Formats: sequence, structure tokens, C-alpha cells
Amino acid sequence: MSQENFNDLYAFVCVAQEGSFTKAAARLNVSQSALSQTVRNLEQRMGIRLLSRTTRSVATTHAGERLFVKLAPLFEDVTQELQDISELRDCPTGIIRITTPEHAIDHVLWPVVKRFMEKYPDVTVELNADNRLVDIVGDRFDAGVRLGEMLAKDMVAMPITPELRVAVAASPEYFAKHGTPTHPKDLMQHRCINWRLPTAGGLLPWEFERDGEKINIRPNNSLILNTSNAGIQAVLDGVGIFYTMEEKVAPYVKNGRLVRVLEEWCPPFPGFYLYYPSRHHRSQAFSLFLEELRYSK
Repeated sequence: MSQENFNDLYAFVCVAQEGSFTKAAARLNVSQSALSQTVRNLEQRMGIRLLSRTTRSVATTHAGERLFVKLAPLFEDVTQELQDISELRDCPTGIIRITTPEHAIDHVLWPVVKRFMEKYPDVTVELNADNRLVDIVGDRFDAGVRLGEMLAKDMVAMPITPELRVAVAASPEYFAKHGTPTHPKDLMQHRCINWRLPTAGGLLPWEFERDGEKINIRPNNSLILNTSNAGIQAVLDGVGIFYTMEEKVAPYVKNGRLVRVLEEWCPPFPGFYLYYPSRHHRSQAFSLFLEELRYSK
């Protein structure tokens, strides 16, 4: 077929996608009769029927479905490429939506986002703080941030932190009053501040490992929270022992307001990754954001 018939092919793809000549005509800003004639001419030139028409619906024939499956991604790629090229004329625009745990925003993403927004002021960045496992495709996020051990296999994943560790800590006053645990099982005799999991609704088990020995503790909770910042305030106030990410307590351990224990039972584990679907077409803005993240490591 000659090049001038590409418009006919695109008209056919639109009708197949919409399942309606009326909707496709509105999308293409042409009359329904003109669109119907365009597709009919295409079928005549190809010598095969592509669409099955009834008074209520339009569906592809076997040949039409085969042609549609091949053509639709090609036209989408062309449309996206034209959009990307047009973006190069000016500053990048658009919106980048990322679902991420609050901890990753505070300790990883915010410096990168701040720098990125200064470079590209016309791009909107949305950080959705959520500790649940989110369907980034279904919820229309460009990417997500999760720990490496929680990633789905069909995702492109880029590490954005080194390995992480948890920390067990309490105030010096608490340990002076209640004693200091030297083994994870000692925590069963202490007042503990725990975290309710946002997905299953259960309480976070405290996981420990040393020399191949693994111990999971479900402590006796004196306080249950669902935000880490509230947990930090509680442990600073001497309410009990807190189990959280190392970075959260590090400043307070350094200035003496908190004391860390059971450190030898807290080995490193895979850190945070930014992930996105392997078949996801990256906008120019999102590609630039990925480069900013890589640069920051």
C-alpha cells in the first residue's frame, strides 16, 4: 500500500478502538459518513473485510483484529514520539506521580525532588506517601519506591539507596528504669512501641538475625501507631522501646537522647528501589527525573 493510505489505516484503528463509527468520527473531527466511506475504501483496496457492522455495534473481523493488533502500538509510538519531540522545543512539562513510603521521602527523595524542581519549574512532581503495596499501573503512577525484597519481578528497578538496617532504641531514662535487653527474647519483658501494617492491618513483627539464627518477636505493646514520626516522639518521651529504620534514630543516638541496643542482631538488607513497568513509555520529564536520581547516588 502507498504512503497516502496511512490516514485510512489510522481511521480504521480509531474505529476499532472506539467500537463505534460515531465515537471515532468525533475523535477524528470528521463526519460519520465520511469516516465510514474511508474505512470502506480501505477494505476495497485491501480486498478483505476488516470490520463487522451491525445496527448496534462495530467489531473487528479476524483479519481486522490481526491488523489492529499490529497497527495500534505503532500509531501510539508515533504519537508519543511526536509529543516527545515537541517537548524538546521548550522546557519539559507534565506531571510525575510517585508512590513511596514516607521514610523514603524524608531520607532519599526530597533532596532530589528539590533540585529537580529548581531545574525544571514547569514539571509538577506528586509524591504520594503510602506504605501499602500499590498497583502503580492501575492507579496511574509513573513509578513507585519500595524495599528491594518487596519488588515484583516484571518491573524495571533502580537502586536509590545502599543497604539499610533497622535499629532498636529507647531513652536512657527508660533503660535506667527497666533494664537493657541483651537478646531479642528479652524484649518480651519490656514496654514496646509498635507499628500497625497498613496492608494486612496486623502488627509489624520485629525481625532479628545473627550468625544464621533468625528470631521474629511479637512484643508486648504499650503503644501502637501508624506513623514513624509519632513513634520517634514516643520513644524520646520514654514510653518504651522502638523498632524502626536506622536513619530515624541516628541523630538522637548521636546526641545521647536515645540509646541503641541489639545492634549485632540487626544485619543489613536490600535498600529502596525506584521501580516502574518494563513496558511503560517514559515521558521526557520522567526520564530526566531518573537521571537526577542516578546522579544523586
